[in-house]
Amino acid sequence: MLRQRFITAVIALALLGLVLFVVPAVVARTVIATLLLAGAWEWGGFLFPENSERRLIYVAFIGALIAALFSNVQDQSLLDLVFKAALVWWFCALVWMFFYPTPIATVVIWITGVFVLVPAWAALDHLYLQSRELLLFALLIVWVADMGAYFVGKGFGRVKLAPRISPGKSWEGVLGGLTSVTLLAWVGSRYLETDISVLIPLCLAVTMLSIVGDLTVSMFKRNAGVKDSGSLFPGHGGVLDRIDSVTAGAPLFALALSWIGLR
Repeated sequence: MLRQRFITAVIALALLGLVLFVVPAVVARTVIATLLLAGAWEWGGFLFPENSERRLIYVAFIGALIAALFSNVQDQSLLDLVFKAALVWWFCALVWMFFYPTPIATVVIWITGVFVLVPAWAALDHLYLQSRELLLFALLIVWVADMGAYFVGKGFGRVKLAPRISPGKSWEGVLGGLTSVTLLAWVGSRYLETDISVLIPLCLAVTMLSIVGDLTVSMFKRNAGVKDSGSLFPGHGGVLDRIDSVTAGAPLFALALSWIGLR
């Protein structure tokens, strides 16, 4: 399984490099939108697991919202409002975790999918337009945190983080992820020419929020009775399984660009 995950990760990273640094911008932005719409298809599976037509309706619903936002993509105040709304949602999701398991109504799944997917698209698209390197750095925060948490948690994990949601995660893993991201922020501050005293707290905040994103999607998967959201990536699951942390972390990073002088 680990070998399969490694091979899939290498292929995915190579494709990401092509998308970010080789293909024209219109192609890259289309790929980003398509990725989020694939996530919408999987989110629709939480609503209608056996009904492809209704899942397509949900994809069209999310696509219409993305298209409406795309037409106003130069309106920075609107984007900031979207990012702030996402942060409010993720705070609510954090509180929700303390009460899980709780029944999740269909209308709640509809609405929460909007707050998970649409701001994530807006953030990734915005970061791409600002700087491809910034987008890559935002993704690296999440990936480095995930790898640090995985290896430290696997080797030393004892105290469970959220056993009712994701039994495999531990507080030791969280500390491993935070430590790894601190080192990344130190390197990033030199490359981005940003004050390390500003970048480290931001990267740590993005890391903590990415954990909330991971656990939140896990809540919905458990509610739907599935282990993975899909099977697009062998050994890794579906799109949501790969971007769950990004959906929470990216809006905060995009919003904070002006705070740290990178917008």
